[in-house]
Amino acid sequence: MADLESVLARAERLLARLEAVLPHALSAPDWSASIAFRYRKRGASGLLEPVRHVAAIRLPALVEVEPQKERLLRNTRQFVEGHAANNVLLTGARGTGKSSLIKAVLNEFAPRGLRLIEVDKADLVDLPDIVDLVASRPERFIVFCDDLSFDEGEAGYKALKSILDGSVAQASDNVLIYATSNRRHLLPEYMKENLTYQHTEDGEVHPGEVVEEKISLSERFGLWISFYPFSQDEYLAVVAQWLRGHGVPEDAIAAARQESLVWALERGSRSGRVAFQFAKDYAGRHHGE
Repeated sequence: MADLESVLARAERLLARLEAVLPHALSAPDWSASIAFRYRKRGASGLLEPVRHVAAIRLPALVEVEPQKERLLRNTRQFVEGHAANNVLLTGARGTGKSSLIKAVLNEFAPRGLRLIEVDKADLVDLPDIVDLVASRPERFIVFCDDLSFDEGEAGYKALKSILDGSVAQASDNVLIYATSNRRHLLPEYMKENLTYQHTEDGEVHPGEVVEEKISLSERFGLWISFYPFSQDEYLAVVAQWLRGHGVPEDAIAAARQESLVWALERGSRSGRVAFQFAKDYAGRHHGE
């Protein structure tokens, strides 16, 4: 009898250890806790965590990106109103407002039921589980993948490609994917791949299989929104906007013009991110003057 109890005790301990490492079904968070959630892996299982302090950025704060703002607003409005809308790929120069625009759109439409789930590219293999979890919810969900790019053979690449288009298990009507990337085609491109292009007798050029595969993922996003490096005047306009947001008076904004250009020169970039960083530094140094 004692031997049997010992065996049962060991079996229970073994089962407990197995339960700790085996994947569990994704459980729903407290949907009322936030308008944004992060998907995180905990061992073999995933967890949706409410974002307690959502970025408070609003659309009027983003300037010099009006065409991009209008296209994303229109698509998101269609989605929130229950009309047809596209998955979106925002590409282009770093620091020009791609991620900030998505966050501002979330704040714009959150009162109308829009929610955001941020998923790291390494966790995209679990995307079907996330879609299944929210499919029956009344809210509309944006799955947000920031700074998305893949190396050859990454598992998340195939998972995202399938959920966007071509899989039996498609995304539900209340889910869209918004992704940002510095790469238009999301995968590294090499000079040798140009050799796979085929030239026909009538002068047409056709990409080879390797190039076609790299293009195929980005083509599954129905809407492409491109961002470009700022000119000097655009950069200065963004600097002025952020300085106003920090309460800097107009005469001080004009006086800060040359200093902001030097700041950008030292950073090697005229972008919205650099403008924001300068404004924080300037406002902090001149606080109370």
